[in-house]
Amino acid sequence: MTSYYLVFSSSVLLIALGLAMVLSSSIVDSYTETGSAYSLFQKQVAAAACGIPLMMVVSHLPVTLLRKVGYPAMLGSIALLVLTAFQGKEYGYGAVRWLEVGGYTIQPSEFAKLAFALWGSNVLARKEELRQIAEWRHLLVPLLPGCGVLVLLVLIGTDLGTTLVLLAIFLALLWVVGAPAKLFVGMFGLASVLAGIMIAVEPFRLARVTSFLNPQSDPTGSGFQLLHGLYALGTGGVLGVGIARSREKWGFLPHPESDFIFAILGEELGLIGTLVVVGLFGVLGYAGLRIASRVKDPFVRLAATAVTAWIVVQALVNIGTVIGVLPVTGIPLPLVSAGGSSLVPTLAGLGVLLALAKTEPQARKALAARGPGPVQQALRWLGLDRAGTDTRPGSGAQTKNSSRPTQVQSRRNRRR
Repeated sequence: MTSYYLVFSSSVLLIALGLAMVLSSSIVDSYTETGSAYSLFQKQVAAAACGIPLMMVVSHLPVTLLRKVGYPAMLGSIALLVLTAFQGKEYGYGAVRWLEVGGYTIQPSEFAKLAFALWGSNVLARKEELRQIAEWRHLLVPLLPGCGVLVLLVLIGTDLGTTLVLLAIFLALLWVVGAPAKLFVGMFGLASVLAGIMIAVEPFRLARVTSFLNPQSDPTGSGFQLLHGLYALGTGGVLGVGIARSREKWGFLPHPESDFIFAILGEELGLIGTLVVVGLFGVLGYAGLRIASRVKDPFVRLAATAVTAWIVVQALVNIGTVIGVLPVTGIPLPLVSAGGSSLVPTLAGLGVLLALAKTEPQARKALAARGPGPVQQALRWLGLDRAGTDTRPGSGAQTKNSSRPTQVQSRRNRRR
């Protein structure tokens, strides 16, 4: 159960640290906008209260049920993104990424990441099981069109950061199934060209790229946020100025609780705090790849790598943006940044990783020795737990009636 506890412990520590930093970084803006210093923090706590139980429930789901979830999740994500394109809420630079549902504002593109990871993993796993993985056409169809539809809908909302994460998941899936080097390089080149076109056609993106190369060229415009993020990191030094003592959050740094929360973390907790966060994401990435390398089931390998690539690549993009090695993309830091639309799907994705960690050979033995827990008993009562039973020859698992042929044969022998 090592992989399971590595994922669980690193996730819990990142959530706890994220809640503390959201409280610290959002006090000023929350009081200015609502009159209460804790309004945004309360929303984050509510999102965590919904996401953590969801993570634990998903962690007990059988693998075959996770495979089936991918298709409706993909269709639902596409429907929400289409609805967002026509009735979405605009915010900053003409970005239309948010949708109001029942009085709550959600960002459908965040849910699309998990949906695409599960759907794409199931598509390639099925092709591998049918021995169709050798031809490049089977590798790309329907995976490439599905990714293309999501990317197109996300781009309508001018969300470059989510587009990069979706492309990272797509390339990770191709890498796991052993795509030919030419195909992998070609897809990587196509993704790079697509990103270049998206940057060129939008003036604000082009300004962000030029300011990333030289933020001092426009210190009060496109380079303002990046410069103040660097000021926050520089002020923190090695040990930081202390929790809740940030200066940049007092109206200087835009979005200190979401896109640039890593800068506030570096200012208050210093270099030590930032290295702890990077280390926790490193542990999470190691555990995800450990799961993928220790199982034989193709879906488990693909899904574990896809979910790990999603979370780790998104964290790297956010951190790279704050420290000035990547252009500003407006993507949250998983589990740490404020925003329920990001936190809840990420926790669901971690629940998938926890469920996949239980399929490791040694983990199966350990869980079999413990016996079924309350969630497994509930799933068995609903008839869902049997869907995850491995009945392949040599697996050691049997269905309820698998012993009947043996019993019938023994009766015939006695009669003879």
